[in-house]
Amino acid sequence: MITFIVSILLLIVGYFTYGKFVERVFVTNRKRQTPAFSMRDDIDYVPMNTTRNSLIQLLNIAGVGPIFGPILGALYGPIAFVWIVIGCIFAGAVHDYLTGMISIRNHGAHLPQLAGKFLGKAMKHVVNGFAILLLLLVGTVFVTSPAALLNNMTSISLTVIILAIFAYYLIATLLPIDKVIGRIYPYFGALLLFSAAGIGIGMVVTGAPIPELSFQNMHPEGAPIFPLLFLTISCGALSGFHATQTPIISRTTENETNGRKIFYGMMITEGVIAMIWAAAAMSLFHGDQSLSDVLAAGGPAAVVNEVATTMLGAVGGTLAVLGVIVLPITSGDTAFRSARMIIADYLKIDQRPIVKRLLIALPLFAMSYILTHMDFTLLWRYFSWANQTTAVIALWVATMYLVLSRKPYLITSIPAVFMTMATFTYIAYAPIGFGLPLQWSYAAAALGTLICIALFMKRVRRLSRATFAVDEPANNFGEEALATASK
Repeated sequence: MITFIVSILLLIVGYFTYGKFVERVFVTNRKRQTPAFSMRDDIDYVPMNTTRNSLIQLLNIAGVGPIFGPILGALYGPIAFVWIVIGCIFAGAVHDYLTGMISIRNHGAHLPQLAGKFLGKAMKHVVNGFAILLLLLVGTVFVTSPAALLNNMTSISLTVIILAIFAYYLIATLLPIDKVIGRIYPYFGALLLFSAAGIGIGMVVTGAPIPELSFQNMHPEGAPIFPLLFLTISCGALSGFHATQTPIISRTTENETNGRKIFYGMMITEGVIAMIWAAAAMSLFHGDQSLSDVLAAGGPAAVVNEVATTMLGAVGGTLAVLGVIVLPITSGDTAFRSARMIIADYLKIDQRPIVKRLLIALPLFAMSYILTHMDFTLLWRYFSWANQTTAVIALWVATMYLVLSRKPYLITSIPAVFMTMATFTYIAYAPIGFGLPLQWSYAAAALGTLICIALFMKRVRRLSRATFAVDEPANNFGEEALATASK
């Protein structure tokens, strides 16, 4: 219990200390105009207040990842707590904050555009493909997982539930962000926070047997901590999916000074949620084998049901499960919305006519429906790798931004190098990759990481010799509204 409480406190302290430091490194400008005003179209670019943006950002990034991932990561034992705390404060929240703020400084650009600008035109095409793949996987996983939970709670056909979720996703993808997402998310956010707080308080009050800190690998199958833990627990520590979501809110943020609360702060909140569910999984099922048995029988959804009803009873447990169902749904809708926006930016398709939005969205939903017939476990494995690879790219983009701005870049380069090594090791070692022996995987990953560093340094030298503006100039449109929002 001590490890759990201290970990929660460290996450909170991290927001007020390291989060403030990262904000100072970036150097926000209260008077600088944001894209919400300069590019306002009342569809994707719409000024919204900080509370609204924060709740939307939290629900955008907090799919089933900070619940299902930590539940699976709990198999490794309390070392999972270490990764959630360190990863969230020094990698995930930094990743989210800088991705959001750099996007704001570049007209609300999505990751493929930023990668093209800072890492080269070839990377724009690579990242565009990666981002669409990731968002399709996320959207699909975030259809099947809440559908499975709802199917367990009701007698409604799984197919009917899936189609109903797809129908909602289509509406949320097409309509202006303040018409559906901006209006219902505050209520969904309350339900989410109730479920997480209920489980956390329930564990403290009942004195749940949460194991104390240990660096021992407790995984029943002896799966290696590096790299598998760092890809199993992504949302809640570090997630590339967030890099696809922050530009949605960078287009609705009223003032740069709101960024720490919206981007860094909501990642810390997600870390707290991840910590609660990892602790709940460890405490409820004594011994690794019992937890692995439950996961084998019903997956993470079965653990969620058992934890919720045990801690909160039938009624409270049902509300908590509904809160968990809300998480993937409110990330799935913005996953498809983000995919639509990325494709539109890439192909330069005007998004004001709804017909053009529909032409992009319908093929995405058709492909996603086909993917729903694949095995969830297999989808999650590919999602984990694509997710963390995207995080690596976003961290290198942020590092290049800081290098060229002559600002302290170690805050992003260290996690970038570490996660580059982790993702290369995973794809070399995992059965979905090359299936190499672990030692060979380490060697291949080290070589791949060194090549990435060399290419990065070559790009730095090239851009340093050129006239390169890391921030796009803001125009004067909306200056009066900006001044009002800044007061």
